[in-house]
Amino acid sequence: MTAVNSSTPSSSSRPAHYKAKGLKPGGPRPAKALCSECGLCDTHYIHYVKEACAFINQQFEALEDQIHGRSRQLEDEAETYFGVHQSMTAARKKDPIEGAQWTGIVSSIACEMLNSGKVEGVVCVQNSPDDRFQPMPIIARTPDEVLAARVNKPTLSPNLSVLEQVEQSGLKRLLVIGVGCQIQALRAVQDKLGLEKLYVLGTPCVDNVTRAGLQKFLETTSRSPETVVHYEFMQDFRVHFKHEDGSIEKVPFFGLNTKELKDVFAPSCMSCFDYVNGLADLVVGYMGAPFRWQWILVRNDTGQEMLDLVQSQLETQPVSSRGDRRQAVQQSIPAYDKGVTLPMWAAQLMGVVIERVGPKGLEYARFSIDSHFTRNYLYVQRNYPDKLNDHVPEFAKRIVGQYKLPH
Repeated sequence: MTAVNSSTPSSSSRPAHYKAKGLKPGGPRPAKALCSECGLCDTHYIHYVKEACAFINQQFEALEDQIHGRSRQLEDEAETYFGVHQSMTAARKKDPIEGAQWTGIVSSIACEMLNSGKVEGVVCVQNSPDDRFQPMPIIARTPDEVLAARVNKPTLSPNLSVLEQVEQSGLKRLLVIGVGCQIQALRAVQDKLGLEKLYVLGTPCVDNVTRAGLQKFLETTSRSPETVVHYEFMQDFRVHFKHEDGSIEKVPFFGLNTKELKDVFAPSCMSCFDYVNGLADLVVGYMGAPFRWQWILVRNDTGQEMLDLVQSQLETQPVSSRGDRRQAVQQSIPAYDKGVTLPMWAAQLMGVVIERVGPKGLEYARFSIDSHFTRNYLYVQRNYPDKLNDHVPEFAKRIVGQYKLPH
């Protein structure tokens, strides 16, 4: 990788992207309705958008090979579902970070990367001072700035909008925290950033919304939308809303007002097949772990290097899997397609039953991937039929092919 001098290059030696200019916020984007607002087009790196954008040019297998040295092995079910990886484990911090969404593993890794000098900055997302749910990407230079970014932001976030600042700052060692669509674009342009070392810490991501869409979701689903601090779709088949007073509100998946909410999710999320952030070095999420634990996937040596920094701070256990997801997934396909919503008493009852006998651990993760991939495949097939074959990666086609889809 060639490093770019921190001083301004002469006009004759400037990279091609120096001639480009980022677009103004809120305006049309090259990916049109499928734009995930990753932030790339806010910078002069828009010069590379036709190659870099996951929704214009799906190049997942090639990028996997570039980043990990190989693409996922499709004869291995674990890799088909979860991507290239060296190890998977369940973990939680022995001493949780106060105010973190879970126990604070992601924040701890980022802090240790700064403290150890492995990186000079961390791209992460704080809240806007005016709105607790409006994302504000920053380059954190201190652990305090990292900790101010703790808790997931459930809205589309332009994380890559700070890439010009990275280039202008002269930073050479950088950690980027992000979700799949952001990381795909980042990987496509990483050799243009002038970095000596890039670390990527990913989180699984599904069903983001615009800020207006988030408000509709909260108002449709929560008893007190104005006091929600954060929420997550959890392994017990309930949405957990944490409120300002510390109380947890639980709403069963099957009681969500599907008809009202079908159009709330961003078209990019309805067209995404990178739930597990396959191009990150290290992924920390929850969906493949027991309740109240986190799921950690080390994808390559760089990911292991990051995890090693906090290993002594973690309590760990092997991943496990129980149950059979297939019938539940098959039944969910027409239910979602038709916008079926159960009465709350029935939804509560179904939630209790499925929590006891339904898929757990990695099988829950496969349930979640299957149900979203089948839904998203139908969405692309119906709304962007000309993109279907090229846009859907081969691993996603294999997963969707297990199920009978409506016409």
